[in-house]
Amino acid sequence: MSLDELLQEYERGPVLLKDAVMRVGRDGWRACPVPGKWTIQQVVCHIADFETIYADRIKRVLVEENPTLFGGDPDRFAAGLHYEQRSVEDELQLISLVRSQVARILRQTELEDFQRTGVHSEAGPLTLETLLERVTAHIPHHLSFIDEKVRLLTAH
Repeated sequence: MSLDELLQEYERGPVLLKDAVMRVGRDGWRACPVPGKWTIQQVVCHIADFETIYADRIKRVLVEENPTLFGGDPDRFAAGLHYEQRSVEDELQLISLVRSQVARILRQTELEDFQRTGVHSEAGPLTLETLLERVTAHIPHHLSFIDEKVRLLTAH
């Protein structure tokens, strides 16, 4: 996939997420159709939290020399960051705004800068291109879980 195609896919992510989430109403966002798994609301909050983390990683790789990039435990975030009280609409807007800003920055970035690296505390050295690939894949990864929940919630 070309860099331009990757950026287009990155920019398309928030629309895909919003379309999936909006297939059920607010009650559906908080429902737990798969026992022991996150609700749609929790999934959206998780994505929003890691969008800002990835934006920070991307920006630091662009402006610092080989920065340390810290990992984060999604379950600890979910337990401590009040996912149940957050607004899905606000989280969707945040995801969209962050991706819009980061895409604008990346479209101005020189091609060779996509090979700049940071060192992830768990995964080791990662290029800017790899970070972009990973965050681009994050929403599609979670869409399958959201689709399953929507299907269960809308089954008659």
